[in-house]
Amino acid sequence: MHISEASNTSGSVSEFILLGFPCRREIQILLCVVFSLVYLLTLLGNAAIICAVWSSRKLHTPMYVLLANFSFLEMCYVSSDVPKMLADIISQTKSISYAGCLLQFYFVFSMCAAEGYFLSAMSFDRFLAICRPLHYPTIMTYQLCARLVVFCWAGGFLSILMPAVLMSRVPFCGPNVIDHFFCDLGPLLALSCAPVPKTTLTCATVSSLIIFITFLYILGSYTLVLRAVLRVPAGSGRNKAFSTCASHFLVVSLFYGSVMVMYVSPGSRSHPGTQKFVTLFYCMATPFFNPLIYSLRNKDMKDALKKVLCASEISKNAEK
Repeated sequence: MHISEASNTSGSVSEFILLGFPCRREIQILLCVVFSLVYLLTLLGNAAIICAVWSSRKLHTPMYVLLANFSFLEMCYVSSDVPKMLADIISQTKSISYAGCLLQFYFVFSMCAAEGYFLSAMSFDRFLAICRPLHYPTIMTYQLCARLVVFCWAGGFLSILMPAVLMSRVPFCGPNVIDHFFCDLGPLLALSCAPVPKTTLTCATVSSLIIFITFLYILGSYTLVLRAVLRVPAGSGRNKAFSTCASHFLVVSLFYGSVMVMYVSPGSRSHPGTQKFVTLFYCMATPFFNPLIYSLRNKDMKDALKKVLCASEISKNAEK
């Protein structure tokens, strides 16, 4: 029987099995402990940045407003797949419903797209601050900053809407075992019981456009920023500008490096072990390292974090 690509059916598949990390029970427990610790530290680190920006009036600037939203995005991003992964490691069933799998796919990739948009917005902010310092206050107003924030959030979820709709129309009627720890694009398409070239092409096109357009824009922005920084006479101003931009570009390198290896490099999807490792890196490692990079390389952020910690200690002592 011919099954057209437009048919809205999940066949006989009502749930999927996420294999995750098949290994000995002792190793699974160890992985669960390590991943849980990284997950909690990621939430705490990004929450600390949000609290620091919220509590310090000195940080009520567009750069830090974007950073606070970026940190909240990282918390949502890591929470979209890691809790389910942790539950599956200690569970015997490791199942996820058909609807739950599609929702996970949509949220993970929407927030991945939003991360690219936020990194682009942050590079635009640094470009204006360093290359157009006299015009920065009149261009990067709070209104423009708010619009950028709305665009990044809405753009991330709208960009993946069509791929998500197309994925919901892919027929699944055979094997339902996904050799991964979340509902990734490649493993899901591999389980389709009929060819879906339009869906595959659309998903690949959308993801490639988001990755390359945002990356090239960020690369161009920081190239201009670097040229402007190198023209500044050596001193504290030059060092501060270079330190801020270096931390931003380090975050960009971590994110896009792993994403391009995963979704652009040919042959990367043919090795499930490599696929899981790289996916684990950009799903867990980058959100974990980002608050460390931003806080350790930024004096204003370190001062604000110290004030938050001191206020917390004073509050605890007062309660005692």
